[in-house]
Amino acid sequence: MEKFDIFCILQLLGGLAFFLYGIYVMSSGLEKIAGGKLEKILKTMTSSPWKGLILGASVTAIIQSSSAVTVMLVGLVNSGIMKLTQAIGVIMGSNIGTTITAWILSLSGIQSTNVIVRLFKPESFTPLLALVGVIMVFVAKSNKNRNIGSAFLGFSILMTGMIFMGSSMEPLSHSQKFIDLLTLFHNPLFGVLVGTVITAIIQSSAASIGMLQALVMQVNISYSMALPIIMGQNIGTCITAVLSSIGVNANARKVAVVHVAFNVIGTIIFLSIVEAADLLFNLKWMEENINPAGIAVLHSSFNILTTILLFPFIKQLEAIANFVIKDAKAPKERVFLDERLLLSPELATLESHQKIVAMSKLVKSNVLYATKLLKNYSQKKADVINKNEKIIDTYEDKLEAFLVKTSNRDLSEENSNHIARLLLTIGDFERIGDHAVNVLNIAEQKEQKHLDFPPDLVNDIKVIVNATLEVLNVTVEAFSKNSADIALKIEPLEQVIDRLVAKAKNRHIKRIQFGECPRELDFFVSDLFTDFERISDHCSNIATSILKTKDTTIDKHEFLKQLKSYDNKDFSKAYDEFKEKYSLV
Repeated sequence: MEKFDIFCILQLLGGLAFFLYGIYVMSSGLEKIAGGKLEKILKTMTSSPWKGLILGASVTAIIQSSSAVTVMLVGLVNSGIMKLTQAIGVIMGSNIGTTITAWILSLSGIQSTNVIVRLFKPESFTPLLALVGVIMVFVAKSNKNRNIGSAFLGFSILMTGMIFMGSSMEPLSHSQKFIDLLTLFHNPLFGVLVGTVITAIIQSSAASIGMLQALVMQVNISYSMALPIIMGQNIGTCITAVLSSIGVNANARKVAVVHVAFNVIGTIIFLSIVEAADLLFNLKWMEENINPAGIAVLHSSFNILTTILLFPFIKQLEAIANFVIKDAKAPKERVFLDERLLLSPELATLESHQKIVAMSKLVKSNVLYATKLLKNYSQKKADVINKNEKIIDTYEDKLEAFLVKTSNRDLSEENSNHIARLLLTIGDFERIGDHAVNVLNIAEQKEQKHLDFPPDLVNDIKVIVNATLEVLNVTVEAFSKNSADIALKIEPLEQVIDRLVAKAKNRHIKRIQFGECPRELDFFVSDLFTDFERISDHCSNIATSILKTKDTTIDKHEFLKQLKSYDNKDFSKAYDEFKEKYSLV
């Protein structure tokens, strides 16, 4: 008998392992299928609690893990990307979104002699679904179909784990010792404790809910016994967020406190209401035996009702978190991009894009300041440029390191290509920043040597500077909005700048030859024109990266060739307009 008991325990653990791995494979496949859609959902992050609620429910429904979403929230708040108030709405939504798993698992409890109804029972369709999943993973040519196959396979694995857990618990229905042990669950506090501890150990409310659903298929457990366990499971799932909050700033730790407070307060209120109602009105349904679908109903009801009750008190939940976690007197340095964001590569890529936007604005400011110093030098503005350049270099180092780590994750082809383009764009913006510093150095040397540009040269430089500033402004706007339409304006202007620089260099050489310009300026002016030309070249590179978002097969050189062809009327029209706007008199 002892050996048989050990075998059952091993089967239970094996089933749990299948279940957890199946959840991982399925959620990974679903997240990749969502791809850009998940990214669009994440873009709706605003200060609106309602949008946060919908966001939390949507993302959790996609990746099937409220713990993962909460850990990402810790990372977002730790990086300063999201405020605590925004995160609270998302936490509430994630608690609702995670209940979908229980409904999927409740299919195991279908009991019927009807052939059509039995087809919905996992034992009936899981083998076929697994076969389809394997075929799609190994045979499908497109990543989307392979990801769909991976989701099918993951679902089949978790359902197989569910079947194993159910069969491992079958002997418990004949064990008098276990039946006697169930009397302890008549104490609701014991049920809450057991649900909390088990879920905290395996760090997955979906898995603990699945174990409970497997158990009720073999052993008679009443609604009154199951409800406290389910509430405890909601509390236990907070352990992942608590562990993740170790070593982060105060605001990020408050996210974990809110998650715990939400579930603890909900448990206290609703357990008290249900127990009081049962005592006063003798709720007969509470003593009826629960089935897997009943567990799904209780799980959803608890989270939805708790959200309805506590949603108007978001400020109070924030106050509780502020009371538990005191803000440090000396604020720590804000984390650039928290590695917890890597749990969702789409989110990590999205936030990296936002950081590059911030970097691009610093680059644009430096180019603007540097060109102004050519006319009126100011050491104060020069110091600002040098300070910004250090920040730009820091952006480059940290963004590249973060995106390389993101690229090592299991990514969709679309996201992998996006990361590759972002890495190239970071390099282009950094090089534009370097050219701004070159322009600053020229302005400094011009000031130190008390050199003046001839009036004709000043006019040439002014025209080229204005064109360069416009192409950079258009580039930053196109990248910020990820707009192909705006990006198409860059190449015609870049061609005009190349033409302006070539003409200005020839005019400068003639001035030198005729003694109309000091030879000391020759080196400075030549480098200055080259810097403006290189800035526009890097803008062209960024434009191509943006356009590759729409067509990943596009080759840069082939694209430029097609763009500048005589057949491209839009390019010709834009080129002529810019040529008329920027001309050397």
